Amino acid sequence: MELRADRLERQLAGEPLRPVYLVAGGEPLLVQEAADAIRARAREEGYTEREVYDAEGGFDWNTLTRGMASLSLFASRRVFDLRLPTGKPGKDGSEAIREYCESPPPDTVLLITAQDWSKTHAGKWSEAIARAGHFLPVYPLKTHELGDWLQRRLRSRGLVATPDAVQRLADRVEGNLLAAAQEVDKLALLVGGTRGPTAQAIDLAQMEQLVADSSRFDVFKLVDAALAGDAARAVRMLAGLRAEGDQVAGLMPMVAKEVLSLCAIARAAESGNVMSAMREARVWESKQAMYRRAIERHPPSRWEAFAAECGAIDRAAKGRGGGDPWLRLERLLAAIADARARGLLAT
Repeated sequence: MELRADRLERQLAGEPLRPVYLVAGGEPLLVQEAADAIRARAREEGYTEREVYDAEGGFDWNTLTRGMASLSLFASRRVFDLRLPTGKPGKDGSEAIREYCESPPPDTVLLITAQDWSKTHAGKWSEAIARAGHFLPVYPLKTHELGDWLQRRLRSRGLVATPDAVQRLADRVEGNLLAAAQEVDKLALLVGGTRGPTAQAIDLAQMEQLVADSSRFDVFKLVDAALAGDAARAVRMLAGLRAEGDQVAGLMPMVAKEVLSLCAIARAAESGNVMSAMREARVWESKQAMYRRAIERHPPSRWEAFAAECGAIDRAAKGRGGGDPWLRLERLLAAIADARARGLLAT
């Protein structure tokens, strides 16, 4: 059956594990936490072995089916953790998943996670999963949903906050759920020991004092905004960095590092080795979907052009090249974020 992610814990507590789960969506934190909850329940039920498969381009689906068929009479319960970054298993993968769902092997749970999902991804394979187990589509939170999500997160850590305090927290994390989760955990460490049944809710003034300004414009979020395709936010962040006194020469090492990593990953994508390239570049799992969408936005040659422009901007910032380095960096970020803006690089 199709299951809402916010009802997963209740469902897991009320029934034995199903033979197959699909957790898919574009919000990495929510996908990861839902998958972690399933893995935790599996450990509680004695599923002590876990095998991980990265099903990217060129993946041999027979590897998965052979692994499932290799269970002996004395084998312990096992979890097959299948990572399907694109959410599209292809013809062979669809058939393998459908066959599994028709006759699931005993003492086995197949957990499939995907970092992208829309109606175009659905098919007979996902319908088979919904019949045999659970399908959890995970969608990014809408702006008006963030406050309720933060309240639930705070309560899960034993905290309560006034509505205006929650709104301030929402404003500061700017919709970044990973940053929001980190701030809530930090709040739990700072005030959790002093909260009791009669404790007052955290008010706006306390929230101001306790929570770091996670919306502070820094180079890491600047690059993430561009890679995520949000040109307006990237340009706004760059203006914020400039207002805070940062210099282009100080920003370029991180920008260039990320662009060079994208060059390598984009080239690897041509041969179907995206995941191995991401591991070599040490891309966090929570960011892999964003990187994948970025390389799909531009061909490898374009990423190489971006890398060359990084060098030119760095030289300009150090007085060894022409053009306004701030303007050139703004144009580069806009071009990375939006394929239609690539002409902005012309000087």
